[in-house]
This record gives sequence, structure tokens and C-alpha cells, in this order.
Amino acid sequence: MLIQPDELSVRQMYSYLVGMITPRPIAWVSTISAAGVTNLAPFSFFNGVSAKLAALCFSAVNNRDGSPKDTIRNIESVGEFVVNVVPAALAAAMNQTSFEYPPDESEIDAVGIEIQPSQLVRPPRVKASPIQIECQLLQIVRVGEGAAAGNLVVGKILLAHVADMVLNPNGEIDPALVDTIGRMGASDYCWTRERFAMPRPGSA
Repeated sequence: MLIQPDELSVRQMYSYLVGMITPRPIAWVSTISAAGVTNLAPFSFFNGVSAKLAALCFSAVNNRDGSPKDTIRNIESVGEFVVNVVPAALAAAMNQTSFEYPPDESEIDAVGIEIQPSQLVRPPRVKASPIQIECQLLQIVRVGEGAAAGNLVVGKILLAHVADMVLNPNGEIDPALVDTIGRMGASDYCWTRERFAMPRPGSA
């Protein structure tokens, strides 16, 4: 099969894209509007960017009417956000926050998510998330126009909160203890509990 994006509808291309790029980590992004309304939404177009300067990125596609999501509006106006890592124990709550609530209604309040203040940014952190990363906006790159067009958010990592319970005896983050989930195609997710190691060629 050959996939030629120009010959497909937006919905078809999106379906193929999320089926081809798997598994995808999930950024559960908390933001706050200029008026003080909190927002919490999951995005599976998410990854790290660099270690110096320490940065990460995620992409939020536009709504079906072509307008940007509340997360993007909030980051544009406030310039800060928090990425909360999603372990298996928070999967159901994370999924609930993917519902499109009105801009003046907080997903945090609607779903009953327990939060705590951040130290360096205005948006709150998800208390039960084992890793919470406070970020400052570096830039937003627009990719395309209209419905499902992307808004690539690049953020400078200001501070990361890592729960002691996910550290191994050497003080390193243990993936088995973090127990993150990944996004597959359609409505499917995957566990990250089974893994294998392969030393890089030439490594000691």
C-alpha cells in the first residue's frame, strides 16, 4: 500500500499517521488562561528535544473548525505549561480530560483531578503524576492551516519533579516503577511493562 497525503481526507491521513507512529508517549499538559481558568489535556505527539538547553515538545492539532485548542491559547497568553507523565494508574482520568470542555470550564474541576501548585510557573501540577515538568514557552511552530493542522510547542524545562518512589537504589528513574502507558492507533493504548535491553554498538 502506498499512502499519498494529498489524495486523502484529513481524517484518513490522521488515522494513518497515528497508526504508523507507535507507540507514542503522552504529555498530559496543564495550563492556565490569563483569566485564571485551568486546563488539562493529553497530547500523544510528544517528545524530548535537547539536553542543552533542556527542552521538550508536543504538538496540539487544531479543532475541527480550524481553531486552536484551549491549551495553545493558554500557552500563547501565559507562556508557561506543565507536562505531567501518565502512568497506568491515571489512564482513565487522563482519557476523561480529552473531552472537549468549554473554554471557561476546567477539566481539572470537571474530572476531579487533585492538583498542587508549581514552583516556577503558574499552571498547576497533577499531584498523582510521578513526574511533572514545569516549562517555559520557547516557540510555537505552526504546521499547516485549518482543521487538524499542527501547533508544535517547544518548551524550556525549568524544573522537573520526580517522585522518590520511581527511583532505583542508584537514584535513577526506573521505567518499571513509572509504569507509563503509550498511545497506539484509534482508541488503543499499550503498556510499557515488557521491555528488553540492547547495548549500543561500540558501548563499553
